Amino acid sequence: MRLYLIRHGRQNSKLCNADVDISQAGYNQSILLGQRLEGDGIQVIFSSGLKRALQTAQVANYYWNAEHYMYPELREISYGEMEGLSDAEIAIRFADFLEEQGKMEYDIPFPGGECAGDVIRRVLPVFRQIVESQYDKVAIITHGGVIRCMVAHVLGMDLVKWRTLGASLENSSITELEWHPDIQRFTLERFNDYAHLTTHPELLRRGWAEEG
Repeated sequence: MRLYLIRHGRQNSKLCNADVDISQAGYNQSILLGQRLEGDGIQVIFSSGLKRALQTAQVANYYWNAEHYMYPELREISYGEMEGLSDAEIAIRFADFLEEQGKMEYDIPFPGGECAGDVIRRVLPVFRQIVESQYDKVAIITHGGVIRCMVAHVLGMDLVKWRTLGASLENSSITELEWHPDIQRFTLERFNDYAHLTTHPELLRRGWAEEG
């Protein structure tokens, strides 16, 4: 079984974890994603219930024509009191927390939110359900925090190190896991693969950072 963990397309807000639609750039990323995996035989999509994940799935699925199921457990890590704030506001209001988090000594939750362990506890049952299914090729359209936490878990890393797995995953990037039923274990086959975006620099994260 192959699991394609896909980060949603670019949203139309830079506020922390705002539940908003994808932007035109996110729509374009989703089209390129759909085309990239069109011949891979994806049979089913599991997505977060947040708008940016649902819409990415809907656009990409034009090329896959797969079943699509929504699981709220696949939502982004909760940033708690930071949600809805700008990066500048977060840097000021939560400076002490950010300093402590940066030490990577403990898996501490975001203020009023979740830690990596919390994410694993709610997402892992969905993964177990998937590997017990009859599917061979599964797309999971979710969020950067979820993907990084799950990869850390699969690799047996100390969860406090989850933020070392990419400073920020590219929107519509592909991280691929293979499930081996004989040893009951995943292997990581690729991480943050965004080859479908490389000829469109405006669709990369640095392009978003350069927007006014």
